[in-house]
Formats: sequence, C-alpha cells, structure tokens
Amino acid sequence: MLCGVPTENTTPAFDLIGKRYDESFVERDAQIAETNWLIDRLPPGARVLDLGCGSGLPTAKQLIDAGFEVVGVDESQTMLDLAEEQAPGGTYLRGDLRETAELGEFDAVVAFFALLMLSKADIAKTLANIREQLRGPKLLLISMVQGDFDAFPVNFLGAPTSVSAYPPDQLREVVTNAGFEVSHLHEVEAMAEPGRIEVQLYLRAAAV
Repeated sequence: MLCGVPTENTTPAFDLIGKRYDESFVERDAQIAETNWLIDRLPPGARVLDLGCGSGLPTAKQLIDAGFEVVGVDESQTMLDLAEEQAPGGTYLRGDLRETAELGEFDAVVAFFALLMLSKADIAKTLANIREQLRGPKLLLISMVQGDFDAFPVNFLGAPTSVSAYPPDQLREVVTNAGFEVSHLHEVEAMAEPGRIEVQLYLRAAAV
C-alpha cells in the first residue's frame, strides 16, 4: 500500500533532476560512514525506513547488502525507478514523507538530505511521527545542510525547489523536542553540486 502522495499540482524537483543527482553529488564519504555506523548497531534482519530514498544510492543499497529489510519512500517516481534498478531488493513507495504511519514499525529510520525539503513546522511533526514508529534500538540518522532558513526557494541542479536549514544547536533542539536523545552531531564540508561547497550536518539519535 502506498502512503499519501502530495497533491500539489507541481512536478517534484527530483523528477526533473533524476540521475544527474548521483552524477553531480559525488562526495558521499560521510553518508556512507554514517550508514556503516548504523549497520553495526542493528540486529540481524532489522527493518529500516529510508525517508527520501532517492535513487537508492548509496544508503538503501548499503542496508540491503547488509541483510536488512528496507522500505524507501520518495515523492519522485523517477528516483524510485532508479532505486529499483540500482538497489534491488528494497520496497520502494511513492509517497509523502510526512505520512508514513501505515508502513508499520521500524528498528531505524534514515533521512539523508530529505527532511530539508520540508518546512520547519513539517520537519518537527515528521520527527515526532517517526518516533512513534520506532521499536527495538529505535535509531535515527539524519543529515541536513547548515543554515538558518525555512522553505527558502532555491534552484538545485537546474530544478526549482525549496529547502529548510538549521544551525547545529537548533537542529539538536528540534530532534530532542521530538522525543530523541542525540548522541552525535558533526559538520562536514562537501561539494553538493559542481562549484558549490556546503556545510552538511550529520546527526545520530535514539528515541526515548
């Protein structure tokens, strides 16, 4: 069953971006390392929700290769088609990142550069909803871009979209207020697209 798909009469940005995302966003060492940290802490056969799974690379493929059950949710059918091809073995659903309750419980949730596509109000609500779906180790991994803006219009790889961002202390506070204990937060400089360096925030937490 699919979770709700946004009804706005617009084309999702990543339908327009497609495979160019993987070709342009090549500095993913930190994302790969964070997923390896998660893999080492999950029980065999754990169920993981990949919010904003995109093309399945690198995260869904890492988790599937480690033997976990992966459910990926994305609003872009183009990216989901790529995920089916590049990270086979997962369950990929087109849907709204804010509405995942019907997908059941998970041992962990990962959201790499996905929540930033939401408004700050929706980020807080989504984190609180996710907390209710966690079981077992109840782990959360997220990454955001450092900044201080809310649903700010941008052009990313030639596609119009909007993004939100937090300073590190505010991101920690938002996650904590949603019912998580943050165990680690660090910053990484990376090239997000040709000619543009950004500061990325990687956060590890567990539901309490």
